[in-house]
Amino acid sequence: MSSALNETELTLTTPAQGKMAELMGQVEDKIEGIRVFATPGGCSGVSFGMTFTDQLNDEDHVRDYESVKVIVDPATLEHIRGVEIDFVGDGADARFVFNNLQPAGGGGCGTCGSQGGCS
Repeated sequence: MSSALNETELTLTTPAQGKMAELMGQVEDKIEGIRVFATPGGCSGVSFGMTFTDQLNDEDHVRDYESVKVIVDPATLEHIRGVEIDFVGDGADARFVFNNLQPAGGGGCGTCGSQGGCS
């Protein structure tokens, strides 16, 4: 059975919750929630992404908001603990941002989230 995430592990701002709920409402398939996942690379040694999912696995951790469920697997949780997901901007510049990322040893590149990205 999946376990609950608490506010010290992962938080969503009100704008992020609203945008995720809006996006989920546009999907015709039955989905469980939005899965946050980690992949190698980026300033903190890892980059994050999000996708709709119709799968909820026993080992998943879930943060259940009124309008959306955020699902994180155990490996991703190790990298995302303490992160706040926000939704900022408007129009073509609107995007989700991950705040409070902890760099993995050795400082980071300082340009994460910029148009050029990290190299």
